Amino acid sequence: MATSNPSAPADNTDLPAPSTNGNGNTHAEGHITTISGMYEDYFLDYASYVILERAVPAIEDGLKPVQRRILHAMYEKEDGRYNKVANLIGNTMQYHPHGDAAIGDALVNLGQKELMIDTQGNWGDYRTGDSAAAPRYIEARLTKFALEVAFNPQTTNWQLSYDGRKKEPIFLPMKFPLILAQGTDGIAVGLSTKILPHNFIELCKASIDILRGKRVKIYPDFMTGGSIDVTDYNGGERGGKVKVRAKIEKADKHLLLIKDLPYGSTVSSLIDSITKAAEKGKIKIKKIDDNTAAEVEISIELAPGTSPDVAMDALYAFTDCEVSISPNACIIVDNKPVFTTVEEILRISTENTKDLLRQELEIKKHELEEKWLFASLEKIFIENRIYHQIEECESWEEVMAVIYRELKKYVATPSDQSAGGKGVDNRLKLFRELTDDDIIRLTEIRIKRISKYNSFKADELIEKIIEELEDTEHHLANLTDYAVAYFQNLLDKYGKGRERRTIISGGFETIQVTQVVANNAKLYVDRKEGFIGMGLKKEGEFVCDCSDIDDIIVFRKDGKFLVSRIADKTFVGKDIIHVDVWKKGDERTTYNMMYLDGKTGVSRAKRFNVTAITRDKEYDLTTGEPNSKLLYFTANPNGEAELVTVTLSPNCTARIKVFDYGFADLEIKGRGSQGNIVSKYPVKKVVLKEAGQSTIGAIKVWMDEVSGRLNTDERGKYLGAFDTGDQILAIYNDGSYETVGFELTRRFEVKDLADITKLTPETVVSAVYFDGNKEWTMVKRFHIETNSTGQKFSFISEHKSSKLYFATAQETPVVKYSYKVKNQKFEEEVNLAGFIDVKGWKALGNKLGDYKLLTVKPLASEKPAAEREEKEAVGLEKKAAPKAPEKLHPGDTIDFDVDPKGQTKLF
Repeated sequence: MATSNPSAPADNTDLPAPSTNGNGNTHAEGHITTISGMYEDYFLDYASYVILERAVPAIEDGLKPVQRRILHAMYEKEDGRYNKVANLIGNTMQYHPHGDAAIGDALVNLGQKELMIDTQGNWGDYRTGDSAAAPRYIEARLTKFALEVAFNPQTTNWQLSYDGRKKEPIFLPMKFPLILAQGTDGIAVGLSTKILPHNFIELCKASIDILRGKRVKIYPDFMTGGSIDVTDYNGGERGGKVKVRAKIEKADKHLLLIKDLPYGSTVSSLIDSITKAAEKGKIKIKKIDDNTAAEVEISIELAPGTSPDVAMDALYAFTDCEVSISPNACIIVDNKPVFTTVEEILRISTENTKDLLRQELEIKKHELEEKWLFASLEKIFIENRIYHQIEECESWEEVMAVIYRELKKYVATPSDQSAGGKGVDNRLKLFRELTDDDIIRLTEIRIKRISKYNSFKADELIEKIIEELEDTEHHLANLTDYAVAYFQNLLDKYGKGRERRTIISGGFETIQVTQVVANNAKLYVDRKEGFIGMGLKKEGEFVCDCSDIDDIIVFRKDGKFLVSRIADKTFVGKDIIHVDVWKKGDERTTYNMMYLDGKTGVSRAKRFNVTAITRDKEYDLTTGEPNSKLLYFTANPNGEAELVTVTLSPNCTARIKVFDYGFADLEIKGRGSQGNIVSKYPVKKVVLKEAGQSTIGAIKVWMDEVSGRLNTDERGKYLGAFDTGDQILAIYNDGSYETVGFELTRRFEVKDLADITKLTPETVVSAVYFDGNKEWTMVKRFHIETNSTGQKFSFISEHKSSKLYFATAQETPVVKYSYKVKNQKFEEEVNLAGFIDVKGWKALGNKLGDYKLLTVKPLASEKPAAEREEKEAVGLEKKAAPKAPEKLHPGDTIDFDVDPKGQTKLF
C-alpha cells in the first residue's frame, strides 16, 4: 500500500527536467555523476583510504588508525585499574567506524607485543598460535611506559571523529620509535609494508647515537628468539631479505630439541611443516612431540641410523625451521606512502621526539612564567595592602583602574622597560603586559588567604619557581643533551628484561639440499633397454639409494653422457656403462676414460670432472666423429688414478703390442678436451692392472666458529688438511673427547667445545681439571688411544664435583691460573708440557694444588699444529728455488754445507 509524502509536490511540474550527458547517463541539474567518473575517482578514493586509514602506519607515532584509536580510548578510561576488553572495544567504536571483531583483534595483537598494554587473563600465545579468550573475560590497561611516551593532551593535535560527536588525536605525541620496536605489516591497494620488530635497548642506544651525530645500524630482534642472517637486510628497505632460523639442540644422538621459533611461525605450524617433510621422505624421524609449556620445546626423535647433524641441516632445508623474510619499510609521511630504511625511520622518529620534548619544555616554561607572575603580583598586592585602595571605589571599572595604577608602582611591563624612565630599574620586571584577567584574579583572592598570608613561604615558592624556570631554560638551550638524558632514562627504567633474544649471524652457511635430504628412493637401471628410474624394480638392476630430488648422471658406450632429474622411468639411451647420483659442483669425483677416435683411429685418454651441466642435454666426450667409442671408463670419487694394461691388435705393425698406461700422468682437464694420445694403432682391449691413489690431494677443512659447521670456504678455525681415513678430535668442556670423520655435513656445538683439531699419531691432549674424589687440581697429558669413532670418552673422574678447567691439543701449552688460599688471591704460570710427561688417557695426572682454580687462561705459545701446517704449506709454495750457477769452468770451486740432518746444501 503506497503512502503519500506531504512535503512532496503534488505533481511533477515543479521538478527539474532530467538531462543527459555525453555518455547517455541522466542526472539531476547541478549534480553530475557519470559511470566513467565513478571508476576514475572512486577507486582512487578507495585506494587512498586503505593506504592512509587502514594498512600503513604514520611516521609521527608509528600507529595505524585502529591502534591509535584503541590507545586513545584506553587513555580516556585510564584510572590505574584494569578494564574489561569488551568495554575498551565499545569505547573505541566511538572513534573507529568498523566492527568490534576488527578492533578486538587489533587490541589483542597490541597486547601480545607486551609493550604498550598491560594484560590480565588469557590473551592467547603468539608462540603456539592459541587465540585469546572472549573480550568479556580478559582485561587490560596502559603500561607505565605507554603513559610516559604516548600521551600529552597539550602537544596533541585533534580532529573530529567520523560522526562529529567526539574529538580524537590526529597523531599521538609519541616520544619513542614505536614502529620499530613493535614492527608492523599491512597490505593496501597497490603496495604493502613490512617492518620487522627491533630491540628496545638497541633502539634507545641508537637514538642517543643519532642525537650525538653518529651513524647507526640496527637489526631485527624477535620475541620468538632464534637466529637471524642479516647479510642482505639492506636496512629493511624494499628488496632486502633476512633468513631466520629456529634454535635446534642435540639432546643426544637420537633426539633433537627445538627451543626457539622462527619469526612468524608457531609451534603447530612448525610441527606441521616437519610432519609434511617426513611424509615426503625428506627427513627420517621416528616421533615428534610438543613439550611446550613456559618455554618452547619440540622434541624430534630420529629414525635409527639417521645422523643428527644431517637431520638438523635437513630441518633447515625442508621445513619452516628456516624461513626467509622480505622486509619492505613503507610509512606515511605528509599523507603519502614513502619507502625508506629503518635507520631513516629511526632518525625521523628521534628528531620528532626531540621536537616534542621542546614543545613540552616551552609549555612548561610558559606555565612557570605565568605561575611566577601571579605569585609575584599576589605578593605585591597583599604586602603593599593594595586591596585597601579599592574600599572607596564605587564601580568595577574604578576598582580595576585603581589596582592597575597601584601595581604599576611596583612592576615594570615590557612597554615600561622599552620606554625607560625614572624608577624602572627598581621595579619588578615582568615578561609580558598586565591584562584584565590578572587584575580579576587578584580581586578573587579571599580575605582568609590575605589574613593568613605568609611572606616567607611566598618567597620560598617564588624562589622554587625561579629555579624550575632556570632549569627549563637550560634544557631548552641544551635540547640535545636533554633528549639524550630522556632516552637514557627510558633505557634505565624500562630496559630490564628486554635484552636481545635473537642471535645475529653474519651469514648462514649454504645448505645443499641434495646433501642433506634423506634417501627416500632407490635408483634402478635397465641397461638393455636404456631406462633409469625409481620404478624399475622388476626389470632393472639396483644401483644405489637416493632421494626423489637427486640428479642422475649416465655414461654410454658411444662416449656421450647426460644428466637428468630422477623420475619413475626415463629413457637415456642404450649401451649404458655407468650410472650414479650426480652432485653439482663436485670437484673430487674424477672420471678416467680412454676412447677411439672414429676418424683417425687414434686412441686417446683423459681425466675430467663434471661440475656443471644443462639437464637432459647430451654431451660428447669424444671428438664427435662417427664410429667413435669408449675403450675404458672408471668413476673415481676421490680422484684416484689407476694403472691399466693396453693390448693392441695382434695384426698391427706396432713393435710393442702390450704396455702399461698410468692415468696418474694425466692432468685433470675439462670434459671437452680431446685428451692425450695413447696409441696410433688399433687397441684390442684395456684392463685394470692396479688400483691407484688419489691425485688431487687432501681437503683443507675449517670449522665455522658461529654455527659449528665444517666447511671448505676458509670460514672460521682451520682444522687441517684431511685425506681418506683422517679424523677430527673434539675435546668437550664436560671433560670428554671423541674422534669423528670430516664429513662437511657435520656440525659441532661451539659452546660445548674446549678445543678441536685434526687427529694425528703425535697429537697430545693437555688438560687442567679438578678431581672431585681427591679434591685436588690436576694436570694430565695423554695420547688418543681409543679407536671407536663417534663415541665419547671421559678423561676426568666421574665424581659430580669433578670439573674441567682447560684442555688443548697444542704441543707446548702455557697457562696462567689464579686461586685463593685463606682469602688471599694468588696467580701463577705453568708450562703443562714441562710439568708432566705424556701418560695414558685414564691416568689421574700430577697434582697442581689442593685448591680450586678461579681462572685459567692460555698464554701466547706456538701456533696450533693445523695452523702451522697451513702456513708452512703456503710458505713452501711461495718459496723460490735456489738459483744454480749458470756455467762452470775449469778451476771453479763449489761450496757445500751439511745441515744437522745430514742433507747437503748447495750455495
